[in-house]
Amino acid sequence: MTATKKSALVVAPGRGTYGKGELGSIARLHGARSADLIADFDAQRRDRGQPTVTELDGADRFSVAVHMRGDVAAPLIYTATALDFLGIDRDKYDVVAALGNSMGWYSALALGGAVSVADGFRISNAMGLNSQTHGPGGQVLLQIVDADWRPVPGLRDSLLALIDAIASRPGHALALSIDLAGMLVFAGNEKGLAALLAGAPPTPGRDPLRLAGHGPFHTPLMVGSSEKAQAELPASLFALPVLPLVDGRGHIWRRHSSDPAMLWDYTFGHQILAPYDFALSVQVAVKEFAPDVIILPGPGDTLGGAIAQSLIAIGWQGIASKADFAARQAADPILLSMGRADQRRFVTGNE
Repeated sequence: MTATKKSALVVAPGRGTYGKGELGSIARLHGARSADLIADFDAQRRDRGQPTVTELDGADRFSVAVHMRGDVAAPLIYTATALDFLGIDRDKYDVVAALGNSMGWYSALALGGAVSVADGFRISNAMGLNSQTHGPGGQVLLQIVDADWRPVPGLRDSLLALIDAIASRPGHALALSIDLAGMLVFAGNEKGLAALLAGAPPTPGRDPLRLAGHGPFHTPLMVGSSEKAQAELPASLFALPVLPLVDGRGHIWRRHSSDPAMLWDYTFGHQILAPYDFALSVQVAVKEFAPDVIILPGPGDTLGGAIAQSLIAIGWQGIASKADFAARQAADPILLSMGRADQRRFVTGNE
């Protein structure tokens, strides 16, 4: 690594990041440079009788009913993420590790070289469909930090205690799904979610939000998705990662000591059925690899807040509040979001 390069941690976004504002962005940002890869992705979709990435990205208007569905959102998000990653200027940045949020783990596998870019699309595309294989239920998002992104005293513990109490009731399934530092995502069946919405204590910033089109991800209710994935996606797709990968437990899959079979087993077992601790994965990654910057590929930049809140929770480099983070971004940005034109130009070298 030359003295002029900065070390970079890359974080792959998950569901909900390809929205109305991202429609057409794949063709606009990548159409000419990545035509062969996009054609490969399109062929994979066509072979399964599915609308292609090109068709979906090129739609006349964004449709919540279509574009937010798992079998559509997953391939669009993967495509945008993978192509953004390939566009990082490697003369300026030395990528030292990769991680992802929830569905972004499938993208991270490809970014880190544990699977090929083409097979990463195969996995993301299959899991977008498989993720719909579950019983009735979904996810609810609750904020646990104040306006300055500091934890509200006692709120996290009271919510987790409420979840345990609800889950103990007959016919109620409810559990922590994703830890986003400043926000917690809970998942369960309809009875469990209704009880949560009825009994949740006041939360700052926003009311509890039911996430549209989301299943009870990262809970045992997804066992059908796990079984389908293991039957359809063989361990032979996996190899030793080229970059270290940090998973949803904070475990590091290292380049020379990881077992591809175990990585496959985690990906289609624990990763689907147990809580995903995104905040911990970010915190472990920055402590272990001490990156100069964190790069967030597209689509969108909505995960930026959760990354910042993960850093605030451990006081990373003196960042202890939203105001601290904003000051750092203005002086010497630590987070570069490729979904933002003003920051994208620093990452791609097109300044």
